[in-house]
Amino acid sequence: MSGPRRHPAWLRHLPNVLSGGRALAVPVLAALAIAGRETAFTWVLVPALLSDIVDGLIARVFHLESRLGAMLDSVADTLMLFVSLYGIWVFHPYVILEHPWLCGAAVGLWALEDVLALLRYGRLSSFHTYLSKVVANLLGFFIGWLFLFGFEPWLFYLACGSSILASLEEIALLRALPAWRADVKGLWWVLRQRGRP
Repeated sequence: MSGPRRHPAWLRHLPNVLSGGRALAVPVLAALAIAGRETAFTWVLVPALLSDIVDGLIARVFHLESRLGAMLDSVADTLMLFVSLYGIWVFHPYVILEHPWLCGAAVGLWALEDVLALLRYGRLSSFHTYLSKVVANLLGFFIGWLFLFGFEPWLFYLACGSSILASLEEIALLRALPAWRADVKGLWWVLRQRGRP
């Protein structure tokens, strides 16, 4: 009787390669933004945002999740968020200038959760809750749409509002989970599990 099927090496490493590539795209994007090259910035940014969807999908479908992958994905996501924000500030500053409180709340809570996770666990949280996965896709879709087609208000409000909720949930998870854990479904599942005898 044969054991479980092993995936080829290239497939096993593909999610981490995509996350690493996304992190490596960050200095390129920063340099393009500084140089004021919006078209080039867009054509590097959009594939990088799409890679976030692809690497997670591959990891889940082929059961390739790992602690390293979770941490690498979180680092890449955080770096991409901030370089994307810098690009928005350079090329589409009206988005931030016309919505300072909403942008500030969304980014501030994201950054606060990162800082609190570093203080509590010594690393980024990597919870990857259901809500945070939805938010990552919404933010990526909004940012990609902004650079390709222009500002879409309803998508902006949906992405920022859900980002605030996801950050609040993750801050609550930091309190609920004394030890670092990756790929947590969400606060409701953690509290339900803790309530079991």
